[in-house]
Amino acid sequence: MKIQPLDDRVLIKPLETEEKTAGGIVIPDTAKEKPIRGLVEAVGNGRVLDNGERFDLSLKKGDKVLFGKYSGTEIKIEGVEYKIMKESEVLAKID
Repeated sequence: MKIQPLDDRVLIKPLETEEKTAGGIVIPDTAKEKPIRGLVEAVGNGRVLDNGERFDLSLKKGDKVLFGKYSGTEIKIEGVEYKIMKESEVLAKID
């Protein structure tokens, strides 16, 4: 299934958090934090301005990003979890 976000939305695949601490302690699933890093899988066409023109997004497919723990909407596509959110909810791009 192919999914294309609309307007200024992006589809992000959250990256898994570490399973061990720096000291080597294994973190159980129940104690893991929600992911805040992800990989952009798809982007929309851009936001429509008042004059009818489209404002291009600054993110593109393949970018690594930081986002808030509870931002966006969680969706599952063919058994894989994704988040879909507006580009403005993305906090930073990681180089």
